[in-house]
Amino acid sequence: MTDSRRLIEAIAKHLPPSAATLRLMDVGGAVGATLAGLRGDLQVMPVPDLPASISPNSVDAVVAYDVALSQEFLSAALAGLRPGGRLIIVNPAGVVSATWVKTLEDTGYVRILVEPASNPGGVLIRGEKPHTEQRTPDRIQQVAGRDANLLDLASYTGRYIHLLIRQSPNKPVWKLAPGEQVEWHAVALANNGAPALLAFSSLPKAVAFMQPTVLSGRIKDVNKVAKFSRETAQQWASPVILNPTPEALEGCVVLFMPVDSRTAEAPDE
Repeated sequence: MTDSRRLIEAIAKHLPPSAATLRLMDVGGAVGATLAGLRGDLQVMPVPDLPASISPNSVDAVVAYDVALSQEFLSAALAGLRPGGRLIIVNPAGVVSATWVKTLEDTGYVRILVEPASNPGGVLIRGEKPHTEQRTPDRIQQVAGRDANLLDLASYTGRYIHLLIRQSPNKPVWKLAPGEQVEWHAVALANNGAPALLAFSSLPKAVAFMQPTVLSGRIKDVNKVAKFSRETAQQWASPVILNPTPEALEGCVVLFMPVDSRTAEAPDE
């Protein structure tokens, strides 16, 4: 693996939570293709430079490789990011310095991170646009609201769907004993017909659904949200309710249906 690819791949784990598709502006065009190979849910918009006329609140992330972080660049990126969106830069010759933190703070970024991009060398610089909502549940609902409710799986164009999972045993892979098997069961609803799996177009959409239903006790024992490709979901024998609202539980029986964990996608970093 080349050093430049290793540096670019470091960006992937810092991408923000998003709706079904993450809108990514690739300044200079050096980053997007590599990231798209790692994350199938990216809508990459390569641009030669960052124009001051970028549409406000229009992208989830602005990324770049080896660019000068001028005040004009930082201000334009901040304006174009949606609340909670992130600027993520890797510079192969850069070094970790508190100066980067102050520069981003002075521009208006929050949740700033400056760390080595890889071993050896390089620096990763990340800053986030402040949220307009103060409470975490409200922030999740804001991101989740970008995807419509009650979508039709047959015409759904997103790359992934997410299921609410009860994993047994409830422990990470590294704690499993040799030969110990993991079983997954997904939340489903039954109402005078075949049970239907509850599915969501994005992680924020799934979490937004869980917040009121778990707090009210209508859904219990969920300990994981798992991601599956759209093609895998379309092969399931059970029907799917995509992006249900909590009201979908009214008059229904909540049950758990077995799903094969081996068909899931790798979780995002």
